[in-house]
Amino acid sequence: MSLHLDPAAQDLLFREARTANTFTDEPVSDEQVRAIYELVKYGPTAFNQSPLRIVLVRSDEARARLAPLMSDGNRDKTVTAPLVAILAADNEFHEELPRLLPHFPQAKDAFFSERSVREQNASMNAALQAGYFITGIRAAGLAAGPMTGFDFAGVQKEFLDDDHTPLMIINIGKPGEDAWFPRNPRLDFDDVVTTV
Repeated sequence: MSLHLDPAAQDLLFREARTANTFTDEPVSDEQVRAIYELVKYGPTAFNQSPLRIVLVRSDEARARLAPLMSDGNRDKTVTAPLVAILAADNEFHEELPRLLPHFPQAKDAFFSERSVREQNASMNAALQAGYFITGIRAAGLAAGPMTGFDFAGVQKEFLDDDHTPLMIINIGKPGEDAWFPRNPRLDFDDVVTTV
C-alpha cells in the first residue's frame, strides 16, 4: 500500500464521506467540537497563521437570525441541523503571529502591515483551515454540510464585524434519512497532475 492510513479511516475521511443534507436530532456537544479543533489546529498554514474563526450557532434566537440569510436551498437544513458553524477569516490574524511564530516575531510587521495583504492571506489560510475542520468533523464520526449559499454581507453584519470575513457555513451532525445526493464524478490523476 502507498498510504499508511488504515483503509477504513481513508473511507471515513474521504471515499465514503459525503456532504450531508439532512441530520438526525442527536446533539453535537461542545466537547466534540473542542476535540475536532484540538486535532485540526495542527494542519499547516503559511507562517503558522491561524486566521480561522468559528462561530457556533446553537440557540433558537441565533438560528432565527441566520435563517433569512441562507439561500432557499440551504435554509431548512440549516434550521434543523444539530449544530451550525459560521467559518470566518480574521483579517487581523497578524496580531497573534509573535505568539505563533516565536522564532520570527517580526513577521507581523515585515509581511502583514498592509490590510490588503492580510485579507488575501487570511482568506487563503482560513480556507485551508476550513478544509482541515471539515476533515476533523468526519474524523469525529459526524457529517459536515459545508455551504457558501448565503448572504455574506448579512452574515458579517449579523454575526461578525468588519475585521472578520465569512467563508462558509457548515451544518454538523449525524446524517439523517436520505442525507446524500448521488456522488458526482471527480477528475482523474492524469487530468490534474503533470510532471516537469
